[in-house]
Amino acid sequence: MVDIEGLGTESRNQATANLDELSASELVEVMNAEDHKVAPAVKKALPQIAQAVEAVCAGLKAGGRLIYIGAGTSGRLGVLDAVECPPTFGVDYDLVIGQIAGGERAFVKAVEGAEDSLELAAEDLKNLGLTSRDVVVGIAASGRTPYVIGGLDYARGNGNKTVSIACNLGAEVSKHADIAIEVDNGPEVLTGSTRLKAGTSQKMILNMISTASMVRMGKAYGNLMVDVRPTNEKLVARAQSIVVTATGASPEAAKAALDEASGHAKTAIVMILAGVSADEANSRLAAADGFVRKAIANETNPQ
Repeated sequence: MVDIEGLGTESRNQATANLDELSASELVEVMNAEDHKVAPAVKKALPQIAQAVEAVCAGLKAGGRLIYIGAGTSGRLGVLDAVECPPTFGVDYDLVIGQIAGGERAFVKAVEGAEDSLELAAEDLKNLGLTSRDVVVGIAASGRTPYVIGGLDYARGNGNKTVSIACNLGAEVSKHADIAIEVDNGPEVLTGSTRLKAGTSQKMILNMISTASMVRMGKAYGNLMVDVRPTNEKLVARAQSIVVTATGASPEAAKAALDEASGHAKTAIVMILAGVSADEANSRLAAADGFVRKAIANETNPQ
């Protein structure tokens, strides 16, 4: 039997020892109070999270991918973060990948025993065509998930940069990664239910890693998501609003530029602010590695 007694994520929260006696109002109040502890806990790990962002940027610039591996809730959070990157940042669906123990079917229904295999993640990474340029991020609330440890070991042996995310201090998984992110959220409201505070902290960290990396890759202008893919009516309207906000143009002028730019907000912004055609805007963006500010200035060496 696996020993989980010493794990903080498995300890009992004395503030909720009478959870089953609380009213609905009291339950949500105590849960909210415990959730307030998550952000300060994550703050303590910001230096390591920033290191992870720099590693991911280096990997992406070298032509690699960001690959999350995890089991259960941790794996699902990785998949969730990965699938949101293409519509938000206009990247290909194979640039950020979420790999969950047990495969896609495990996202909606647990696959028994998948997380206990040290070899399964290696097979999954092989099937993804892992290259040494890829950055592998292992997510494990307990910090001891065999699937994640096995995957990180395989990745390191392959020459990959690796990152671990755990919700226990001194986690076993930290020994198997180049960059170890550890967050101590304290015991869960419901003992051992790491989909709660642990899951919230993991989501926050993944948000930071993917968003900060994409911003550093030129996927934002100010705080505007200028590479958004307008794949539905809401996103079409958002793209037009982004162009209006970034340029001060009228909605009609923004729409005209977007039409000429095939719906690409970033191109339309450069067209309007630099007073150039769509072709010229695209050429400038290519020379500027996708950074709008550099493209507007017509500089070819973005920092």
